[in-house]
Amino acid sequence: MISPELDGRVTLVTGSSKGVGKELLLSLADCGADVAVHYRSSEEEAREVAEEARNRGCTAISVQGDVTDPDSVDELFATIEDELGAVDVLVNNVGPFAPDHWEDISFETWNLVLQGNVNGTYLCSKRALPGMRDNEFGRIVNVGYASSEKGLISPKNAPYFMAKAGVLMFTRMLAADTQDDGITVNAVSPYVVENSDVFPDDLPRGRPAKFEDMAQAVRFFLDEDSDYLSGVNVEVDGGWLPETV
Repeated sequence: MISPELDGRVTLVTGSSKGVGKELLLSLADCGADVAVHYRSSEEEAREVAEEARNRGCTAISVQGDVTDPDSVDELFATIEDELGAVDVLVNNVGPFAPDHWEDISFETWNLVLQGNVNGTYLCSKRALPGMRDNEFGRIVNVGYASSEKGLISPKNAPYFMAKAGVLMFTRMLAADTQDDGITVNAVSPYVVENSDVFPDDLPRGRPAKFEDMAQAVRFFLDEDSDYLSGVNVEVDGGWLPETV
């Protein structure tokens, strides 16, 4: 696996108390990063992940925050800056979904999906940028969804597909807006990951993506030799070509 040199790099992975976020954070801790384990309500799980990261030899803290609330995001980053320093690497992993027919989704849930994916990515990126620009270094990786760039949509889980398309548009826009600042902005877009709730019968290559597959793609963008790559989306989908969803 690619092993970027992240010693001393302050890294925030949103939603890293469990699931894909946890595994991405621990993978970056293995590269020497100082890590902030973010959670909204899973405090105990976040503390356990931070402890596991420290056992791997890095500096780690757990931080609470609602990525859809500007004041909460500001407090989240202020805590990291006070304890670790300015965020060098941001992985926008938070991405709630609602796998139901769009007419059966409540307005509250509809907004939760859109805000968690799009607003969370926007708010955290915006808050991280001043420190990155001051240091003339920054790496932002957003988590998308495979084939969202191609207009993938379905009556089931519709706000999630719409939101992830927005995340990828935001990724390209921010890459263009930071090209002179020493910052890269890219995306990693899985199809089905090993901890997914539902597994289709026709998985590409006969299996879901492993956590290591996701980590490999994120690490690729953080490697020093990837500093010319920005606005890129890597689909971690095993070659999936959706005809129906």
